[in-house]
Amino acid sequence: MENLTMIIDFYEFTMGQTYFDKGEIDKIAYFDVFFRKNPFNGGYTISGGLDNIISYIQNFHLSKEDILYLKNTNSFSDEYLEYLQNLRFTGDIYAVPDGTVIFPNEPIITVKAPIIEAQLIETTLLLYFNSNSLYTTASKRIVNAAEGKKVMEFGARRARGDISSLEVAKCAFISGCIGTSNTLAAMKYQIPALGTMAHSLVCDSDNEYQAFLDFAKSNPNNCMFLVDTYDTLKSGIPNAIKVANEYLKPNNLEFKGIRIDSGDLAYLSKEARKMLDEAGYFDAKICLSNSLNERKIKNLIEERACFDSIGVGDNIAAANDIVGGVYKLSATEEDGIITPKIKISDSKIKTTNPHYKKVYRFYDQNTGFALGDVITIYDEEIPEDLYTLINPTDEYRQKTLKNYYVRELQVPIFINGKLVYRAPSIFESQKYCEKEFATMYPEIKRTSNPHVYYVDLSKRLLELKKDLIQESIRKRIR
Repeated sequence: MENLTMIIDFYEFTMGQTYFDKGEIDKIAYFDVFFRKNPFNGGYTISGGLDNIISYIQNFHLSKEDILYLKNTNSFSDEYLEYLQNLRFTGDIYAVPDGTVIFPNEPIITVKAPIIEAQLIETTLLLYFNSNSLYTTASKRIVNAAEGKKVMEFGARRARGDISSLEVAKCAFISGCIGTSNTLAAMKYQIPALGTMAHSLVCDSDNEYQAFLDFAKSNPNNCMFLVDTYDTLKSGIPNAIKVANEYLKPNNLEFKGIRIDSGDLAYLSKEARKMLDEAGYFDAKICLSNSLNERKIKNLIEERACFDSIGVGDNIAAANDIVGGVYKLSATEEDGIITPKIKISDSKIKTTNPHYKKVYRFYDQNTGFALGDVITIYDEEIPEDLYTLINPTDEYRQKTLKNYYVRELQVPIFINGKLVYRAPSIFESQKYCEKEFATMYPEIKRTSNPHVYYVDLSKRLLELKKDLIQESIRKRIR
């Protein structure tokens, strides 16, 4: 396996030299991974990338070649390089499982480790969290818009690189897609490989009927024909039905259905359904594709388009947005004393939440729907009977919760450098994601103008944040 430890922004190494020179190699630091805005102007994000992070941390080490490269930059002392050569991750990591519904400003991953270790893993943690969470969120939005129709991930050729194509397929499956067109991903993750034919097969043949017949003979158990090469209604579907009548039916083979990849999909699908039913092929399925996104899918459903599945590539693999996760110092610890840290910005949204924290989610006892999240200082306890959520930007906006149950979202992943988390299978992650998503109110899942989910600070954390801001102001005045 290729060692990816050196996927580290160079400034992490230069800061590490500074920590080393200050004699802080044993200082414990607390860092949070969080993001500030849901992608796609949506109401939620789906977490991803934890499996990659686990693998990275387990294999974290710098080889002799890595050390030689760093030495040749003439940027680091021999003593620091010797320290790096023996470096392994020895700290703690807490994180929400892949497939969890998450929201802005919540600590999704918390790292507690010696400060140089914690600093050096920043780049790759953000790389995996940001990319995978974008793919899971894009996929879940598509799956949700499809309202129970099957979604196939067809994004390999649109992905941003070979490794990215595998990550897209994995994340799409976790978010509810039924399989992938990417054969390597299907093999690696043991998920269904899906696909039928392209227009080139039809164009290569003397005529469309012959192309369908040849395909049926070569693929007797996978007879779904692409019918829009020439004329969907006048040529494609009639030829598909003709092959079904003349070859599939006499040989007791199933006519799986058709795929339409261009034109007015709503109109064509309704006409196709009539033609298939009139020919007696009531069980033949209709698959639609062609740069489908949430809005187009929603329109198809509103127009009562007749389809059983969709294939989506561009708007999963090449999703045009970012998650924007960041990695910020929230506290340090020396001699057992934790000192909260805060980053203050002229932009209120960039002022961080200080201290070593935990995040809890409240659920309605009767309905099971999520009521809101609260971020607390690590040693706070949540009462069982009554809790008031306080909006951190407008303290007069409060919501008192009753009749709830609560759970902590983060779980331990590494403790003292040892993996303590049993990573679920991709199928378990898919079921978990589906169960998590079902706890969200429909208003939060809306494609446009979603309801803003409650993510508030505990009163104690809010007061600490205000105190640290005031302390910073006093220091600047001096």
